[in-house]
Amino acid sequence: MPAKTLRQVTLLLNRNVESLGIVGDVVKVRPGYARNYLLPLGIAEVPTDERIASLQEAREKAMSELEELRSERRGIIEALADLAVTLVRSCNDRGILYGSVTQRDIADGLNELGHRVDERAVRLANPIRRVGEYPVVIQFEKEMKIEILIRVDADRTISEESEEMEFDNEGELIEKPRNAKPETEESTEESTEESTTGADAETPSSQDD
Repeated sequence: MPAKTLRQVTLLLNRNVESLGIVGDVVKVRPGYARNYLLPLGIAEVPTDERIASLQEAREKAMSELEELRSERRGIIEALADLAVTLVRSCNDRGILYGSVTQRDIADGLNELGHRVDERAVRLANPIRRVGEYPVVIQFEKEMKIEILIRVDADRTISEESEEMEFDNEGELIEKPRNAKPETEESTEESTEESTTGADAETPSSQDD
């Protein structure tokens, strides 16, 4: 049985819509997206030849601006190669942050270094909640992305014991199985002595005839 194809509607964009198109583009979208968002807000409308022609000048301007933006982003991607960003945060003795590092924090850190990156370009599945090093992807478009290193340092010295502990992504301590303690020489001697005493007690004493 052939797979069902999703019904789509054709609309004309009155303004730029990220990941969809620029003003003057004729696009196909799902009915719900058109009905609940694009049409009510005037972002798009049903296309006509007259309306397409009237938006031609705006579309050419938008294309020029888009190419300038892409050129700038390509330069940012090149500049981010092999980049490591260090963020200093307060934390407890276990390295768990008082708060978290978010997309906004990373974007702010990049902007302070002179790289114009919006928080929407920071691909971070979950906020960072403890000190450590984390690979993070910066993505502007489908084929325009790069991975950078985010290093979260504590604002004070953490004990070596805490650094050796392992934590999960939520900052919870991972319990390790404890190895059984080897028997000491003293306990071994006591065990040997008890065994000897027990053997003597089981041996019947000899009697004189």
